[in-house]
This record gives sequence, structure tokens and C-alpha cells, in this order.
Amino acid sequence: MWMRWSAAMSRALYGPHGFFVSGAGPAGHFRTSATASPVLARAVARLLARVDEALGRPDRLDLVDVGAGRGELITGVLAAAPPALRTRVRAVAVELAPRPAFLPSEIDWRHSPPHRITGLLIATEWLDNVPLDVVVGDRYVEVEPPTGEEHLGGPTEPADAAWLDRWWPPLLCSHGRITGSDPTGDAPMAAEQDGPVAAEARREVGRSRDEAWAGAVGAVERGLAVAVDYGHLRDDRPFDGTLTGYVQGRQVTPVPDGTRDVTAHVAMDSVAVAGSAVAGRPYQLMSQRQALRALGADGGRPPIRLASTDPAGYVRALAAASAAAELTARGGLGDHWWLVQPVGIDGWAWDDGGYVGSP
Repeated sequence: MWMRWSAAMSRALYGPHGFFVSGAGPAGHFRTSATASPVLARAVARLLARVDEALGRPDRLDLVDVGAGRGELITGVLAAAPPALRTRVRAVAVELAPRPAFLPSEIDWRHSPPHRITGLLIATEWLDNVPLDVVVGDRYVEVEPPTGEEHLGGPTEPADAAWLDRWWPPLLCSHGRITGSDPTGDAPMAAEQDGPVAAEARREVGRSRDEAWAGAVGAVERGLAVAVDYGHLRDDRPFDGTLTGYVQGRQVTPVPDGTRDVTAHVAMDSVAVAGSAVAGRPYQLMSQRQALRALGADGGRPPIRLASTDPAGYVRALAAASAAAELTARGGLGDHWWLVQPVGIDGWAWDDGGYVGSP
């Protein structure tokens, strides 16, 4: 049965036997920033403390982890939080999988975020698994879930076409390849009518991610919403798209049969504008390297003189630096984007800069 990629991803990832709702979860197949080491959890705990201060230390401070996996990150954040802060934290993990038996009782497990959040909402590698459609030319790509075979389907709907016109015009695909016209620029290129997908730019419709992020930001009354993910910007969209699969630590063909992760990078600028429009405040985009440095995890080696004055401390610091280095490495987890969206608080800014944009 042929279907559009959004429907195939939804069933493969979140259906009754989907990849994310059964089995060991993401940590059983690949390393993420949340599961690679305690470094991210400690950094988020420091961020939570900053949000608490910006909010005037409310009686209840919400910590909401969207796309919580099996609760690895939120459990680590609570463990790293100062006791005085932890007593005021209402921790909520948002995930479609059943609640893990080992999760601490203080963590609320939900399938959707609370409606009124005062505090920090964080979504690490969530948006890249929000199902989306793939378009070639002006037609959707359809896939056969058991095999991963593709062909061209129906015409692009107006809302998706409008999103593509604004956020992923074919002439802006990277690598300098012109995809919207013939080499002379005289006539539009026509997609193949039947059979295999034409050798033309594949574009991934990020409208579903915009709507998901806008909904998450809309649940925050006062505080900060943060999305951490692989992504790209309008002036450098990849020519062939980014849709791929992962299983047991290996990148594989994105066959939407429920046996593997199916993911695509996030159009971070589009998502940012959608969330900023809801919040009515500027957003900030930065690399994970910038974000973690601003939160005290820079991956730098401790001074060698510490080895002679405090050998045990030097070993601990070296281990922490090594763990931080993995999360800030170029070509890996350090290439994550951090999208930071203040809601209902003024004057929020990261010490390390980053790009600031308006709705």
C-alpha cells in the first residue's frame, strides 16, 4: 500500500508496534546528547536554575521534557539540581511510549505537555521525528512501507506548497545545483509522471514541525522553551533532503516498517519563526557548542598542573572534559542547533551570543 511519507513515518514510529513506543527506545539503538553522558543533564540543570531566577523563584517550577525517550535526561537533570531547587520542581516527561517501570515516582509521565507551564520546556531530538512529507517538483513522494520503495504521488497541497515557496525554494538547495529550471534557465523542469522518483531536488515539508513547536511554545505561560536538534537553514538546504534511518548505531535506508528510526533534519529557521510568533518575543539560534560553553561545559582539558596538586581531581576533570568534548565536537553532536525561545520574560539573553531573530 502506497502512502505519503508523513503517514508512513507516523505509523512506523508511533503506531502500536512503532519504533519509539516498543522495545528499548532510542538509547538502545544510537547515542544522543541526552544519553551519551551526564554532561547535558548537568548543563540543563544549570539552565533550569537560570530560568528559576528569571522567574523570581516561583513556588512551582515546571521542568517539561518533550520526547523524553525512557526518561534519561529528565532523571539526570533532577539528580543534578540543587536540593533547594528540586523541592519546587514539577517534572513532566512527555512521550508516547508506556511509562518505564524504573522511572522515579516524582516524574509525571504524559503523552502530551501540560497546558500551563511556568519554567523550562526542553525538547532534545524530538522535532526530527515529527512526521513530514517529501516533495519532488510539485508532487508528493509516496512510499511502500514494507520495502521503502518510492514513487511520485499526487500534487502538493496549497498549504505545503506555500511553506516550500517560503522556506525551501528549489533554487536555494545547496551545492550550487539549480533544480527549478533547465540548464539554460528557459523552461521549468518536469518531474517524471510515473515510476521511480525523478532525479530532481527532494524537499522536506517542515510545516508539521512548525505546528508542533508552536504548540509546545504555546503551552508555556512564562519561562523558556528550548529545542535541540540537527537542522539546516534556508540558504543551505540540502539538495537531496535528509530523510534517513538508524538502527543499532548504524545509518540505514529509511524503510518505514517499524524496525528502525526514520528521521529528517529540522528547518530550524522556519520552526524558530513559528514559535516566536506564538511567544511574541525574539528567539535565539546557536550551536550546541555555544550553548554548552555558556552553561559551563566547554570540553576543554583541565590544566596539567592540577595533576600534581590534585591527581584525583585532575582525573575527574579530564573525564568530564572528554564527555563534554563529545557533545561539542564538530561533525557530530556538537552540530546540533539550540533554539531558545523566551516566553513571558524580558531581557533573556545567552552570554555566548548566537543569532537573534524576530517573529
